[in-house]
Amino acid sequence: MTDLTKDEMIALVTARAKDRIRGTVRLEMPDLCSLFVDATGAVENDAEAELTLTAKAQVFHDIAMGKQNPGTAFMTRKLKVDGSPMRALKVGEILSTH
Repeated sequence: MTDLTKDEMIALVTARAKDRIRGTVRLEMPDLCSLFVDATGAVENDAEAELTLTAKAQVFHDIAMGKQNPGTAFMTRKLKVDGSPMRALKVGEILSTH
């Protein structure tokens, strides 16, 4: 398990999401922070978004590093989705690729 910081997660999500995410997404990590993500990147904020994904910070990190499939995370209830599951899978694909 990696000890993740808010700044590391913001940098990682921004690197993957900037200019690739359409609309707005909130990544809820109860053990770390809430990130608001759009085409400009990620910021710490719990603002309303079109899609909310909730998981432990390590799950989001593993998805971003290609160690966890987003669909599998959803099916095993490691990842909760509030919004369109199809859009959530697309966001998961974006976060898991460079």
